[in-house]
Amino acid sequence: MNAVYVLLIRQLKRYSRSRARMLSALGQPLLFLLGLGFGFGPIFQRAGQGNYLQFLAPGVISMSILFTAVFTGIELIWDRQFGFLKETMVAPVPRIYIMAGRTLGGATVALFQGFVMTIFCLLAGFRITHLGSLAGALMFMVLIAVMFTALGTTLASVLSDFQAFQLVMNLLIMPLFFLSGALFPLDLVSSTMAIVAKLNPLTYGVDGVRGSLIGVWHFSAVHDAGVLAAIVAVLLALGTYLFSRIQL
Repeated sequence: MNAVYVLLIRQLKRYSRSRARMLSALGQPLLFLLGLGFGFGPIFQRAGQGNYLQFLAPGVISMSILFTAVFTGIELIWDRQFGFLKETMVAPVPRIYIMAGRTLGGATVALFQGFVMTIFCLLAGFRITHLGSLAGALMFMVLIAVMFTALGTTLASVLSDFQAFQLVMNLLIMPLFFLSGALFPLDLVSSTMAIVAKLNPLTYGVDGVRGSLIGVWHFSAVHDAGVLAAIVAVLLALGTYLFSRIQL
């Protein structure tokens, strides 16, 4: 386990030096928060759905975690291209420890981004209606961070080109976000959209964070947590397997 700790600290130090990238990762979530939150707020309220900023903020928090977590896979490709990964892989520790250290490091940074975005949401006017459920919101944020960090590592294990990775990520990230219910309620959508949303893993993360912070659930806490935990387990197992088969 010392190897996991060393790799975790190494990943955190690396991300701490990438302040520009961390700040840029907040740009798009902030744009959605301010542009949509205040732009569509009056329309949402006139439609009888209440305060749109309250509804939107949990989705934007989840979005900031998603973006940061999934793009941690670029670090793996970078290490692979420049030989740093080879130095790590020849260490006398199981590759599962290396995978765990990288995943925990990336997830920790993504979680930090989520905290920063939460502060921005509070400054914009978002209010947490259930302070006692903050622990639940934190649990869902951790699950989102680990799930998409593992996804990024899984894809980076089979892709060795920066451009290919970015194309695949751009193809996945925006549909995952837009079809998760982060921007609109799922209660009144068509049956086709409802099925698509149920197949989207981010849907359960957004619902969990929103339900914990403002008490608005589409599913339930147990259902969301169970689905996310199952997906995390599958992605971690798949990511570990593919990572162990990387050819240096």
